[in-house]
Amino acid sequence: MAPDRNKSGASNSLTLDVPLRVSEAEPGVYFVPGTPTDCVHLALSGLFDFEHDMVVSGVNDGPNLGDDVVYSGTVAAAVEGRFLGLPTIAVSLCTSGGAGGHFDTGAEVARQLVAHLLKQPLQPLILNVNVPDVPASQLRGFRASRLGFRHRSAPVMRAQDPRGRPVYWVGPAGAEQDAGPGTDFDTIALGYVSVTPLQVDLTRHAALPAVGTWLDALNG
Repeated sequence: MAPDRNKSGASNSLTLDVPLRVSEAEPGVYFVPGTPTDCVHLALSGLFDFEHDMVVSGVNDGPNLGDDVVYSGTVAAAVEGRFLGLPTIAVSLCTSGGAGGHFDTGAEVARQLVAHLLKQPLQPLILNVNVPDVPASQLRGFRASRLGFRHRSAPVMRAQDPRGRPVYWVGPAGAEQDAGPGTDFDTIALGYVSVTPLQVDLTRHAALPAVGTWLDALNG
């Protein structure tokens, strides 16, 4: 299942205001005019009449490192699979915007991880995988990494439409800020495949007592 066009930045959005029409590009390959999350939700929630083992999202054209994961449609598709009870893998190839890219390397990494997960299952979780854009023979191996952090993105870019009205392009992502040892940025720079386990619980548990005390003033 795939969106019918590039959906970078779609994050976890679902299409709720219009129905989705599913089309078949070739036997076993389907696409919809929706988001990556739509694709997984449809596939797991009734489009197909068989049980699924896991969700694999990607290979994405470009990295999903650090805080990229908040915006990523590729990661969001994996998150949706986890919401629906399956182990999931999001795979991104760290291309730099030029022509081409070693997508066969990304596909081989995905194949190896799927085979390993089937042989040695983990508890259901989300693996965010970033692959250096090099031939598979040049990969140095796999490393577990934490998410790094980028600087603030570049300012929006102002332009004009054909009628002279202002329009704005969102600026490119910022450079690495927290990219030290152990981060996914560093792992990729060293030539390894970065594998980061993600969770969907966004609660800041350590802050709950302080927030509770702060709210006591409102409760009298």
